[in-house]
Amino acid sequence: MKLSEVKDILDAEVIVGEECLDLEVKTAFGADLMSDVLAYAKAGSMLLTGLTNTQVVRTANVLDIAAIILVRGKKPSQETVSLAQELKIPILTTKYILFETAGRLYLKGIVGCLPKVESTSGRN
Repeated sequence: MKLSEVKDILDAEVIVGEECLDLEVKTAFGADLMSDVLAYAKAGSMLLTGLTNTQVVRTANVLDIAAIILVRGKKPSQETVSLAQELKIPILTTKYILFETAGRLYLKGIVGCLPKVESTSGRN
């Protein structure tokens, strides 16, 4: 699915990356804990989150995340926008909550990075 289709499905606003809307995406991961994102998200996935700080962009960059989708109508700071522009990471924002965002994408064929966690030893 193209990022432009994600934009339409979520009635989202593009904050950064209008030129990236032809990008193909197939998977997503939703979390507000960047430690969970680092542990479980996969390269090429979309990151669904309510966090708007620069750490989200830095984490996305480390994992080669395709795009960041901010939920609950969140807007990033100018510092976050500038970093995303510099690193060429698209940011979109939707007014849907995280659960609804994930559900709408799943219904249209986007799947999670992994279906379930096999081992949680040492994790809270």
